[in-house]
Amino acid sequence: MQTMEMDMWVEKANVLIEALPYIKKFRGKIIVVKYGGSAMVDHDLKKSVVRDVALLKLVGFRPIIVHGGGKEITKWCKKVGIESEFVNGLRVTDKATMEVAEMVLNKVNKGLVSMMEKVGVHAVGISGKDGSVLRVQKKYSKGQDIGFVGEIKEVNTQLLNTLLDNELVPVICPIGSDDGYYSYNINADDAACAIATAMGAAKLAFLTDIEGVYRDPMDKTSLITRMNVPQAEEFIASGMAGGGMLPKLQNCIDAIKAGVARVHILDGRIEHSLLLEFFTDHGIGTAIIGDQEDGKDE
Repeated sequence: MQTMEMDMWVEKANVLIEALPYIKKFRGKIIVVKYGGSAMVDHDLKKSVVRDVALLKLVGFRPIIVHGGGKEITKWCKKVGIESEFVNGLRVTDKATMEVAEMVLNKVNKGLVSMMEKVGVHAVGISGKDGSVLRVQKKYSKGQDIGFVGEIKEVNTQLLNTLLDNELVPVICPIGSDDGYYSYNINADDAACAIATAMGAAKLAFLTDIEGVYRDPMDKTSLITRMNVPQAEEFIASGMAGGGMLPKLQNCIDAIKAGVARVHILDGRIEHSLLLEFFTDHGIGTAIIGDQEDGKDE
């Protein structure tokens, strides 16, 4: 029994040693985590993500959380008698829906802040309207008016840098304002991509409900663990990136081209997926890498 216990403790020590080069490389660097999918509605997964981000902060990373809340918005719209409508994957957002979305996203936001505080990390919840962090213009879907849906035209980094410099974790909900200071709903993936680019993030991680990018979605052995930009563009051109993966993969490419060194697509349904991807040699999702990367973090 003593030998088995000793082996267990040695294995734990080996895990810490494996994480060491990654901690050294990314200490002091900005990491943007787009938090969404099942990890937002399952309480245990929510705690797992919050603890992961807390650990990233405590070992010296500078994390920023950008979260969605689409499922909660749909639930609350139904409660107040508003029928949810989508065009090309985007929520049609009239004035009443915008009011519900802003209320729900702020509620989700403060809940995440409370969870961060409970694990001993100070966080500040904001929307993109605060400090004019996210300035938008009206977005159309293939020429169709879909209401108060915003396309980001500028990210004001002053407030975010102030929070990071004061050892606080920014938790951002994707509501922005236009030149007339009207509120607009923003796709959370787009918001995370724009923020990561503007902040010069070393990493951008998308927590999703899929394991990563597959060559064949029906073949679970065809997971692509690493892709560079030309490979990702070729994958899109081939037509294999269907459904919600297409815009997500395009966001990854755009972020890399704008200077983000590495973008990760992770399965947020796996406990501690962020730590497994960031701190282990093998990782668990798909990493999109820039030209300056050699495919390894070491």
